[in-house]
Amino acid sequence: MTGRDAELARDLGFLEAYTLGLGTMIGAGIFVLPGIVAESAGPASMISFSIGGIVALLAALSLSELATGMPKAGGSYYYVNHALGSFFGTIIGFGMWAGLMFATAFYMLGFGQYLLNLPSDAAAVILAGLVMSAILVAINYRGVKETGSLQNVIVIFLVALILVFIAVGLFAIDPDLLRPFTADGGWPAVGATAGTVFVTFIGFEVIATSAEEIEDPGRNLPLSMIAAVVTPTILYVFVMLVSTGTLEIPTLADSDVPVADVAEATAGMFGSLSVGPYALEFAAIGSTIMIVGAVLATISSANASILSAARVNFAMGRDKILTNWLNEIHERYRTPYRAILATGLVILALVASPLPIDTLADVASFMFLITYALVHVAVIVLRRAEPDGYEPDFRIPSGLYPVVPVLGFLACLAVMVQMGEADVVFSIGESTVSLAPLSWVQLIGLVIIALSIGWYVFYAKERAISTTLIGEAVAPSEPASIDEDVYRVVVPVSNPETQRPLIRYAAASAASVASGDDDVELVAVNVIEVPPQTSPAQIELEEERVERQRDLLESARGVADELDVPLRTRAIVGRNAGVTLLSVLEEEYADHVLLGWQGERRRRDVLFGSTIDPLLERAPCEVTLVKDPTESPGDIVTLAGSGPHAPVSARRAGELGRTFPESSVTLLNVQSKPEDGDGVDVESIGRDTIDAVATDAGLARDDYESQVVVTEGDVREALLEEITAYETVCVGATGTSTVAQALYGSIPQRIVTESDGTVLMARGEQRTPRTFRQALIQRLER
Repeated sequence: MTGRDAELARDLGFLEAYTLGLGTMIGAGIFVLPGIVAESAGPASMISFSIGGIVALLAALSLSELATGMPKAGGSYYYVNHALGSFFGTIIGFGMWAGLMFATAFYMLGFGQYLLNLPSDAAAVILAGLVMSAILVAINYRGVKETGSLQNVIVIFLVALILVFIAVGLFAIDPDLLRPFTADGGWPAVGATAGTVFVTFIGFEVIATSAEEIEDPGRNLPLSMIAAVVTPTILYVFVMLVSTGTLEIPTLADSDVPVADVAEATAGMFGSLSVGPYALEFAAIGSTIMIVGAVLATISSANASILSAARVNFAMGRDKILTNWLNEIHERYRTPYRAILATGLVILALVASPLPIDTLADVASFMFLITYALVHVAVIVLRRAEPDGYEPDFRIPSGLYPVVPVLGFLACLAVMVQMGEADVVFSIGESTVSLAPLSWVQLIGLVIIALSIGWYVFYAKERAISTTLIGEAVAPSEPASIDEDVYRVVVPVSNPETQRPLIRYAAASAASVASGDDDVELVAVNVIEVPPQTSPAQIELEEERVERQRDLLESARGVADELDVPLRTRAIVGRNAGVTLLSVLEEEYADHVLLGWQGERRRRDVLFGSTIDPLLERAPCEVTLVKDPTESPGDIVTLAGSGPHAPVSARRAGELGRTFPESSVTLLNVQSKPEDGDGVDVESIGRDTIDAVATDAGLARDDYESQVVVTEGDVREALLEEITAYETVCVGATGTSTVAQALYGSIPQRIVTESDGTVLMARGEQRTPRTFRQALIQRLER
């Protein structure tokens, strides 16, 4: 098994994928661009945003088909490279990398503008952009898991902020300011401005690069892409309507913080609020809040772009277009640190360069327009070639094909041709050379393309992996169908010292309910966790971790062969082992999950462990935790009480007793002696309780021995003392919420903590009612 054989955990639902894309688009564009585009196109700049949204929507449809047919890290680069060959792949790879770096530099200058309320070319703004760029590169270098959750919070805050901005601003619009509707350049300027604003729409590409991690990609991927395009398009149009309808165009164009100035003007309608001796000016409050939003938005966008750029590096290295030296994974932080550093250095150079902020945005747009133009071509090529393995979960509807890719290709070219206001004019000695109608933006874009071609000719051509439409396996094979009628036990394995007894225990569980080998199956699973900064596909570069995973699963297959039990293995790469295992249980229709446990917590914010807590709380099947499993369980005792999971614990004990004939099984019940000897036969109550538990567990009378202990002292202490005589203790998890009960020091938790032998803690099948939040999220994901 290699890194390529490993599955990537599909743990991104619709909402996660949607916010992932939206987080990149609700950024500097909506805060910095209003002043730039209003000067170029006037109030008609809202039409420019609409054009950009339509071009992006067409690209999103083509990307959705390609991403579900070829769900690999790298996004558009990968699709073009494998459909059109490494020549175009090199152009797109460097184009996307450059586009993301130019976009990040644009975001960082926008960050400095709003932070300091100074022009983008001011030294202080450039310095602020450099410092924040360095901080983001350092964060991604180290790999901070919490950045993903923070990004979602920022996106929600920004959307709410912009909605309030629009709602208040609509009442402040002066219709006279919307005339004339276009600027001096007329409608051609509106078309050219569409290229400038396109930088705000590159975020949905991030969704495509994460296609391997999205649940139900045939549905969630296109929906999240379309939603991630439509939402900002509508917001941008209304922001421009409010901005150009509130401030005069010259005022808006001269502003370094245009959206904040508009908010100041609109909120000023509400006057002020007196609080004691102080007066709160709503104008100042509105402006300040928008500045905070702009600062957060630019940071969020830049962070997402740095991550995406590193993933493009990885994909190019995988195809030998770039050297794999860039994809080296840091031994401690598990991040592609060289790719992140290389990307960061270029970003710092761009921030410090003399290029104007609008040129940075234009070049980023230009490179992505080239990318999406070739994406549309790739869809047509793949449809006509019908290569083996290309079976996308989502296809452009027949009524819209080939209209969407053809129209999308032409739209990208049309916008590119009009981009840039300043023609290329420079002096050589006393002569003036003009390359009109070529603009500086187009020239920079063509230079990047020329450099990419040079790299291909002199480096990548002889090294790049040759791809053909028919021979290349462009999509992973379909997973084997799952038979829901088979009793299936999932066994997560991570420790070679305990996996053999764990598999034996799992086989004992399966054998007790099956009539033949065809009715049972064990599934051994190993999950490699990676931080958000590392694409899960990059695990193939970490040979030591991949080799360890391979050895673990190979050893598991060997144990299963010895025991003559059917076993499948799954190697998965994910961001959270607990969440990933929950997905596996659902995919496998598991009846039981049995996993080892060290019996101690390393963090205060978890109860049993960050992997085990989600399983105990949310796994729909039976769950068994095993502490210190051994080859022979010896004498086994199970606690036969009134807890809801006591029969499950007794069933586990019975399974082990039947599988290991040398073992004995005892059902133990502890009763408290009545204080006044009121005639209550507590021993009889204890025996009745044991019999009831055994009956519910399906145990025959010959399968176990009964033991009732009557104590005058504390029942818990007596129970803990009695179990010391046994090598293995089985206990049911108490209470309706396992983790909640453990928090208060339950008997199972004490047994696990204080016992020196093997402990099995079992929990029965659990179908917990959904909370309102869970139900709402599931409803939105349908």
